[in-house]
Amino acid sequence: MTITLLWDAAGLDQWVMTQFGSPQGFALQHNWWLETVLHQWMRHLAWVFLALLALMVWHPLGFFRQVSRQQRTEMLLGTLLALLLINVIKHDSLISCPWDLRLFGGVAEYRSHWSWGVSDGGPGRCFPGGHASAALAFLALPLGLLTSQRAADRRIGWWSLTAVLLVGAVLGAAQTLRGAHFPSHTLWTALLCWTAALLNHLVWRSITKNRLKPASISPQHRSESLINPQM
Repeated sequence: MTITLLWDAAGLDQWVMTQFGSPQGFALQHNWWLETVLHQWMRHLAWVFLALLALMVWHPLGFFRQVSRQQRTEMLLGTLLALLLINVIKHDSLISCPWDLRLFGGVAEYRSHWSWGVSDGGPGRCFPGGHASAALAFLALPLGLLTSQRAADRRIGWWSLTAVLLVGAVLGAAQTLRGAHFPSHTLWTALLCWTAALLNHLVWRSITKNRLKPASISPQHRSESLINPQM
């Protein structure tokens, strides 16, 4: 959160985009690696990974056999919650993408994403970064492992956390180079996905604690059990 807020306060978004764009647009907008590989292919791969995660809930393989079904369900629902949150916010956002700005050959005027409800004159629906969520939504996977009592789980949690953040950063950077998103859009996506994963984890932990609580035995039932042990 600190990095995200400091970036916003510094106002670095426009400066970064001017390094890659001009009034004629963004030279790398249709770069094959950025558009086809890191955007289209990675988006399809994310859906495949999500489907596999859903399959692991009921038919675990490999590492997923070491965690309970409840933990696997937590991972899946946390990921879905993050994806839903990002898409709901994007749907109502009036912030347009950099390539839609007049500064880069578009029609929209720059508006900070803090100016919620204020139209920039463009198509909007560009905040936060949706493509980065193809990776960052999976922050729900390592979160449950990082709080495990097993050292092996925590180790896998750290590795998976690093992988998710790294892939999310690469996808976000690819969209920035293409002119599709400001860097802050990716930072906010990371923060929102982590928040969704954390809230989901806290809810599931609360459910687990409640299920583990021993059922209370009334004094009357206890006395009846002592009189008649076969009950």
